[in-house]
Amino acid sequence: MRNFWKITGVLAGLIAATAGRATEAPPRTETMAEKTLKEIVARQRDILAKADKEGDQVDVARLRGELQAIINSYDVLIQKNPEFTPAYVTYGMLLGQVGMTREAVGILLKANKLEPNLPLVKNEIGRHLAEDGKLVEALPWIMAAIDLEPKEPLYHYHLGKLLTEGRDEFIQTGQFTRPALDKAMLEAFLRAAELAPANFGYAYRSAEAYYDLETPKWDEALALWRKLDAGVETPLEHQTLRLQQANVLLKQGKPAEARALVDTVTEIKLAKQKQTLLDQLAKAGEK
Repeated sequence: MRNFWKITGVLAGLIAATAGRATEAPPRTETMAEKTLKEIVARQRDILAKADKEGDQVDVARLRGELQAIINSYDVLIQKNPEFTPAYVTYGMLLGQVGMTREAVGILLKANKLEPNLPLVKNEIGRHLAEDGKLVEALPWIMAAIDLEPKEPLYHYHLGKLLTEGRDEFIQTGQFTRPALDKAMLEAFLRAAELAPANFGYAYRSAEAYYDLETPKWDEALALWRKLDAGVETPLEHQTLRLQQANVLLKQGKPAEARALVDTVTEIKLAKQKQTLLDQLAKAGEK
């Protein structure tokens, strides 16, 4: 459902932006296109909220029919208003949300043609191209989103993810050397975490990024895991971070320190990860 709330926020911003470019624009009434789009998004919200609440018990056939009706409504709206950018943006985001990534890219490209300075649109195009395996093609779109909105952490996170997943391809095409790619990837994840300090997911991935380097930086990774460990509250979070610290310590050739941390892990949800480390410790000769 997070994607939906993003859609509603985007809708409000886009309508406000396209309603009056001039700072002295006179008051105006809501257009029929704007009213229709709000109604479509409201229906979409209700459908997705209901599906989210039902979880595994959702009636898939019913949901598919309801979403198809929403898609049909978008198609009609766009046919009647072929230059109404907000409709293309929200439509494209919905298509991406339901897994129709190729169709989403097609719609978002039309939005980009109408309004070429929307960073969210460029980011979504890049993200969907990457999901479709077109990693090299995705890169300029993500970079363009960052250029337009450099303080949006999500775009930096997507850049780091793209560089990690497409590492071999980017190097083969000559766009990056391995050192240059490693540097850009690490900086992207660290920048995302810096811009959103309350986002644990970004911080966690930035610590993992040290593992992805051609020559892993274990000291830096360990320092960041310890910093994160000092800031969490639940036993599950603490123990998850201890396992990460133990993993690094094992890589550094410190099995006794690693074992001491592993022994503090008691959460059942972490049993598999704990056993993996215990097996590694056994192979390393730790008794």
